Amino acid sequence: MNYRHAFHAGNFADLVKHAALTQILAQLMAQPGPLSVIDTHAGRGLYDLAGPEARKSGEAQAGIVRLMAATDAPAEFGTLTAAVMTLNSGGAVRRYPGSPWLIAQALRAGDSYLACELRPEEHAALRDLMKPKRGVRTLCADGYDAAVAQAPAVGQVLVLIDPPFEQADDYRRIVETLASVRRRNRDAVALVWLPLKDLETFDAFLRDLEDEVRAPALVAETRMRPLSDPLKMNGCALVLPGAPDEMVAPLRAICGWTARTLGEGGEARVYTV
Repeated sequence: MNYRHAFHAGNFADLVKHAALTQILAQLMAQPGPLSVIDTHAGRGLYDLAGPEARKSGEAQAGIVRLMAATDAPAEFGTLTAAVMTLNSGGAVRRYPGSPWLIAQALRAGDSYLACELRPEEHAALRDLMKPKRGVRTLCADGYDAAVAQAPAVGQVLVLIDPPFEQADDYRRIVETLASVRRRNRDAVALVWLPLKDLETFDAFLRDLEDEVRAPALVAETRMRPLSDPLKMNGCALVLPGAPDEMVAPLRAICGWTARTLGEGGEARVYTV
């Protein structure tokens, strides 16, 4: 996968990730006390779907454009589709919100958001976008290290981990980061996005997570096609250590609709490890 998310913005995986993000934000914000959100791989925060990258891949046309035209999408997509409508003034879908935009829009007084982005050019765009947002800091740094160093020791914490998986050690670093954050704050919740290529890689990640993080985790698989070609991204998965059980139904609705409607013989699975 090309690191520059502009090629992939608004694709099926973004729909799953961002709809789930809005759902878990709403559930955590319904609890008393402020929420701290740490985003380890924030990207630039807002994407031009009319740009050359998005037009070259065509992934947004097969993702967010189809969702916006759908009449049978579940209510769990509502916050995401409302944000897209607002960004595009109700017209054609030309702009798509990344996780920083969605998180910043949801923040209440007292909440905080740390958006980390390692690539200087992406961080520069993110920093400019987030300047007017209350409670938001951006950091041009390694997001794994920042999450461990800056996660509050007490209170509600949500860590969003969505790496490009260009580095061979991304799976290992996710586990190490979550284990360290959970040692620091036992109430921390995480939302991790992963590609689904082959089950051997994914199952190995889940085994490492169980061994080292030692917290129940919800797993939501969106299989867009049978996992028969490990060189293709055949779907995506969300792994949510520490997430409330109330996330099960939203995940089933989000992943199920995406797999059935946008996939090719797709299916969804939601379970706990």
